[in-house]
Amino acid sequence: RACPRLGAPQAWSDIISTVEFNHTGELLATGDKGGRVVIFQREQESKNQPHRRGEYNVYSTFQSHEPEFDYLKSLEIEEKINKIRWLPQQNAAYFLLSTNDKTVKLWKVSERDKRPEGYNLKDEDGRLRDPSMITVLRVPVLRPMDLMVEATPRRVFANAHTYHINSISVNSDYETYMSADDLRINLWNFEITNQSFNIVDIKPANMEELTEVITAAEFHPHHCNTFVYSSSKGTIRLCDMRAAALHSSHFFEEPEDPSNRSFFSEIISSISDVKFSHSGRYIMTRDYLTVKVWDLNMENRPIETYQVHDYLRSKLCSLYENDCIFDKFECVWNGSDSVIMTGSYNNFFRMFDRNTKRDVTLEASRENSKPRAILKPRKVCVGGKRRKDEISVDSLDFSKKILHTAWHPSENIIAVAATNNLYIFQDKVN
Repeated sequence: RACPRLGAPQAWSDIISTVEFNHTGELLATGDKGGRVVIFQREQESKNQPHRRGEYNVYSTFQSHEPEFDYLKSLEIEEKINKIRWLPQQNAAYFLLSTNDKTVKLWKVSERDKRPEGYNLKDEDGRLRDPSMITVLRVPVLRPMDLMVEATPRRVFANAHTYHINSISVNSDYETYMSADDLRINLWNFEITNQSFNIVDIKPANMEELTEVITAAEFHPHHCNTFVYSSSKGTIRLCDMRAAALHSSHFFEEPEDPSNRSFFSEIISSISDVKFSHSGRYIMTRDYLTVKVWDLNMENRPIETYQVHDYLRSKLCSLYENDCIFDKFECVWNGSDSVIMTGSYNNFFRMFDRNTKRDVTLEASRENSKPRAILKPRKVCVGGKRRKDEISVDSLDFSKKILHTAWHPSENIIAVAATNNLYIFQDKVN
């Protein structure tokens, strides 16, 4: 069932560029191209309106990044938020990392519903009092006030990346995190902002010899020494940061079928996203046409391959001309690692059930998502006669694309970003 939350006249700055649930699923953060972060909070269940449980409403909005200019390189640095990652909650406040192309920031989001009154040296308006007029000592008291949610930057991690940051990932030790750009991955301590430790560097001595770039990176969910990164060549490396293992990495690659070789092979094999399963046993990767699941113990081929939109194979030429072939789709696991989800064009998104091998195509659009409406599966027809409920490949809208999705950590609630609209869908509840 659908409950679309955000809808506004389309502006470039409103386009959602990342979506992320926190560890409990009570909060959902989105970042946009205008550098803003919007946090939604889940409504608590009430006895007289049990169906309202699951609705997310705006909790806090703040400007995370501003446009900057690099005078040394004469480059504009966009404010667009590339990624948001939550830290597990340790106290009443929430913490999240957000990054644009160059700078990672740690934000604290906290609530305040009391204010101190009765200062000695200031009056109630905050003006300083004349010390000669102060004759009695007052004890300040806390008075209730309307709830305020404040977002404050606690740390700024800057000046460590020459290229664009594409990934950040919080380590399971919760003391460190990594940030990855096209050629390097850096390891940071949350307490130290002025230095980081370079753990991967694939920059060739001569940039003319550059053949691949890093596209995504993530820490293992349980082992703080293990991380994975993917490349534009369609390969995945599983690395170990322990000193004894620093020079060895597991290399995952599927040999290419020579009969499928084409001009576009290299472009469509580039991996746009890599994610560990919650169990830590599997890795999921997304390339242009497929989602693959790899077992950490088997490097030569994936154990599962799912076709996301195989009907686009014949359209690669026009997708190359309109630049869509370079779109970077993300992929997500559900809480139990049994279902995976990824986006497509025409505001379609795909779900694959790993146990039953069933898959479904759903559409996020304002026309068909009135609250509590049930989504109808969509089908794309390739040539031949088109059925009434099918849509032809030639009428797909490539400007409508779902690149960013998120799945609630324990429930069947998903968030889907369709350009500048955020849709939240959940299992049908009786």
